[in-house]
Amino acid sequence: MTSEKQSAGLLALVRENLRVRLAEWQQRPAWGKLVALAVLAFFLGLTPASVFWPYQGYRRQAVVIVEQGMGRRAIADRLAARGVLYSRWPFLFYAYFYAGHTLKAGEYLFDRPRSAASVFHQLERGEVRVYALTIPEGWTHWEIADEVARRNLADRDAFLRATENPELIRSLAPEAASLEGYLFPDTYYFARPSSPEQMVYTMVERFRRVYSRLRQATSERASEGTNPQNLTPHQLVTLASLVEKETGAAGERGLIASVFTNRLRRRFLLACDPTVIYAARLADGGKFDGIIHQSDLDRKSPYNTYLHVGLPPGPIASPGRAALEAALNPRQSDYFYFVSNTQGGHFFARTFTQHDRNVARYRRLRRQQ
Repeated sequence: MTSEKQSAGLLALVRENLRVRLAEWQQRPAWGKLVALAVLAFFLGLTPASVFWPYQGYRRQAVVIVEQGMGRRAIADRLAARGVLYSRWPFLFYAYFYAGHTLKAGEYLFDRPRSAASVFHQLERGEVRVYALTIPEGWTHWEIADEVARRNLADRDAFLRATENPELIRSLAPEAASLEGYLFPDTYYFARPSSPEQMVYTMVERFRRVYSRLRQATSERASEGTNPQNLTPHQLVTLASLVEKETGAAGERGLIASVFTNRLRRRFLLACDPTVIYAARLADGGKFDGIIHQSDLDRKSPYNTYLHVGLPPGPIASPGRAALEAALNPRQSDYFYFVSNTQGGHFFARTFTQHDRNVARYRRLRRQQ
């Protein structure tokens, strides 16, 4: 019994000594750690070169996925199997002296010789491989979700669910029912996989920054009579989304915005085809066959601007910077109508008679194509 007590006491003493030594180790400066590490590696048969000398055992590049919960030995084995390390032991030896440091899960790309120490710190910092996600102007949240899934960044349905929560934009647009229109079109860089909530947050924050700068610039020009309808931010973004979907011609956005604001002022129907298409998408889970049917024009949806006066309840796509600026600063005009000129632009008209002639002109041009 006494012998067992002595053994237990000795073991406790050894553990306490190791704890103290480890604490002293952690307090050492970086150069001191390196010197001590080199000495210990020598006595264990591991040369400093095996820890700090760059190595590459693959041809062009190696991709290593570290799953959540993987232990250091499993990570080292995977790195060695992919040719990132020539052996797991230098990595594990170096990792021993950083016992309190966490290695981050994710997908890692290696494309040049790296030492075991360098690889360890790359995983410690979480320098994972990132992929570009480009969102063009005028995309809906369905199209963005499709691209997110195509790039294997996140699950499509999970991303859509994240866009259905308007809390991220509540302080700016309390009447928003979702984040449609607030996922700013830009190029983003995300790891694989990424959290849909974090992706959506990044896009909304980008929108906030752009919108804030544009709104500030508009306030400085308030004397010019901008925003004549005193639209709320949500209504302005909705208007911008209509402008974005109606034209891709940079010089026309201000005029398209002026037509809509003129019609709003006179309480004319906006008669905007993209809103009808959006209503059709809503009715069919985001799908649209590319043709506006009579049933679409007759659909009793608040997004159908052929039936309901005023703006639809919310944006129908993600407007870009230029479309937002056009909605905030519509050009002064007395136009109430426009129709395609078949060249990417539009013919504008002040009266319905002029518009009728422009429609006939458009039809002649279409027949000639």
